[in-house]
Amino acid sequence: MQAHRRKVLLHGSALLAGSLLPLSSALAADPIKLGSLLDTSGNFDAYGKAMDMATDLAIDQINAAGGLAGRPVTKVGYDTQSNMALYTKFAQQLARQDKVDVVIGGILSASREAIRPLLNRQKLLYVYTPLYEGGVCDANTFLTGTTPAQQAEVLVPYAMKQWGKKAYILAADYNYGQYMATWFQKFLKDNGGSAVGVEFFPLDVADFNSSIAKIQQAKPDFVISALVGGAHLSFYRQWAAAGMKSRIPMASTTLGVGNEHRALTAAEGNGILVAYNYSPELKTPANAAFLDAWSKKFAGNTKVIHELAVFHYQGIQLWAEGVRRAGNVRHDDVAKAMAGGVSIDGPSGKVQVDGQTHHVTLDVHVIEIQDQKLNVKQSFAQRPPRETQAVCDLRKTPNASVQHEIKL
Repeated sequence: MQAHRRKVLLHGSALLAGSLLPLSSALAADPIKLGSLLDTSGNFDAYGKAMDMATDLAIDQINAAGGLAGRPVTKVGYDTQSNMALYTKFAQQLARQDKVDVVIGGILSASREAIRPLLNRQKLLYVYTPLYEGGVCDANTFLTGTTPAQQAEVLVPYAMKQWGKKAYILAADYNYGQYMATWFQKFLKDNGGSAVGVEFFPLDVADFNSSIAKIQQAKPDFVISALVGGAHLSFYRQWAAAGMKSRIPMASTTLGVGNEHRALTAAEGNGILVAYNYSPELKTPANAAFLDAWSKKFAGNTKVIHELAVFHYQGIQLWAEGVRRAGNVRHDDVAKAMAGGVSIDGPSGKVQVDGQTHHVTLDVHVIEIQDQKLNVKQSFAQRPPRETQAVCDLRKTPNASVQHEIKL
């Protein structure tokens, strides 16, 4: 395979042991292989690069603490280049040639659904860490990001109380955006509101002038966005340039998860509401320790940290807790241990696996973007993945492997 077609990131166990740990027979054993699939180039590299850094930090910390089950952890990683076809190709490589013990990766929901069936057939444990649209019920998969009932269900009513009951919905045209647009409409209706317009955009669309004109005509009280990726960032710039930002306020479930608020000017981003599990502004000992560790490893470059990077770090640490509890990396033992309710005190607070759904319970904060910072306005402690709990019980259906299209 040509070098420019993939990037293989393999940390040798001897290097890790030598640079991070005293030389010991305990970590001279064969390494545990963590398979990583992330877009570190292409349209979604703003997400993937920091997630890859989070992977390296988590592995370093795990190994510095003695590894897992007396073995070091090593990463076998591929750059999927923001290309869905490469997810399938490299997932097969990880399973069949590299023979990794777990796969922790994927960014878009489309990438998750490209590899989840393959990993199930291989009986290779899969951890998917980003926020997503909910509904996956899969005994082989653990999903450690937020779902609509954790995120949008607090953001929509908060925005309605601030601004009014009529919203215009913008979303990326793939499964995440399509599902989220429906969830937005449900949460609007639940709180006595409605959507006065819904539009979907392919991931490569960067011209939103006609849509801005439609929004002006519809006269909503606010706009709610589930736009995704570098091209869609153009909307926020065009919205501000058209003079709309001071006229119609905005909320989003995606702006800022990849540090997009840092790419916008303060004038373009100020006042936008989001709802996330993590903000660098959280004043907790665990977050302070995380920021310090990141700073030491990456030469002080903490500004690249974002929600998806923290989700990824926390997902790896939850898997590590599962291995510790199991005492080995055998698939069934680790899955059982994780489903038993492992938890961590992560940078965002307590995160605990929900055994019924293989999702997590965690804190969520309504946040206002101000001067390129994520300032917490209101916090909601330990929210469960209620929408997925309504359709999934892996204790009763332990062989399930499906994504439910949740009826609203």
